[in-house]
Amino acid sequence: MAALDRIAAQARQLDRQWQLTRERARYEAELARRRFLAVDPENRLVGRTLERDWNEKLAEVERLERDEALRPPLSARLVRPEERRRILALARDLPAIWHAPTTRPADRKQLLGYLIKDVTICRGEATIRVAIRWQTEACTELEVPRPRRSSDVRRTDPAVVERIRELAPGHTDRRIAALLDREGLRPGLGGPFTADKVQWIRYAYAIRGGCPEGPAACPEGYRGDGRCTARVAAAELNVNVSTIAAWCRSGRLDGVQSASHGPRWIRLTPELITELRRPIRSCWSRRSGT
Repeated sequence: MAALDRIAAQARQLDRQWQLTRERARYEAELARRRFLAVDPENRLVGRTLERDWNEKLAEVERLERDEALRPPLSARLVRPEERRRILALARDLPAIWHAPTTRPADRKQLLGYLIKDVTICRGEATIRVAIRWQTEACTELEVPRPRRSSDVRRTDPAVVERIRELAPGHTDRRIAALLDREGLRPGLGGPFTADKVQWIRYAYAIRGGCPEGPAACPEGYRGDGRCTARVAAAELNVNVSTIAAWCRSGRLDGVQSASHGPRWIRLTPELITELRRPIRSCWSRRSGT
């Protein structure tokens, strides 16, 4: 209501300024007319100058009157009593204003600015405490969780890291990725798990892998899941590596490869060793051919 009163006062002041401007223009035109009529007719040069000045003053009066006619009347720029009553009724029904389809987000923000006197924010370890003091001196207290830092958002959940730590001794990175996806777990950057992502997490958290893809990472030749390299299997069965590869292709041995031409990891059991192990031929038997 105070804003409406200020608008009405400004409208009245503007009308008063227009009225004074018109009165001054008319006074100057009348003054120019008197000077023209008072000049000696014999003095034609002065008379023409005064006549031109009079005409200019009359033109200015006509321009001001024309502009004034185009301006809306004062009554149209003032808020009528019934409009004031409607505004007051609407101001008392804030939900109607807030939920009206014509109310924009910027309008809602402005409404809150009118209603709120001040806001106090206290930051805690995990939450933020917000105290809102309204214009009525009532106070509303809220507690909201602190937004996570971008580094925390991108960091893999500790539970996932622990799960990788549990699986690393007996599973390859590729197998760990498949198990984590099956369990519905995700890395910090989102998306499905891959062997490279598992390897990076193991590196970042110093998790030692028990089942590498390459045999060079296992000096003893055995992985955490019990599989051994093709060279160790050949030594155990007294055959060459080519025979191990042939037995893997035929299905006599359980061998896995991460790539088509990558190293094989063989699962040997005591029963397989007993069944497939070749006897050692002595040097004398080889020379004699028996």
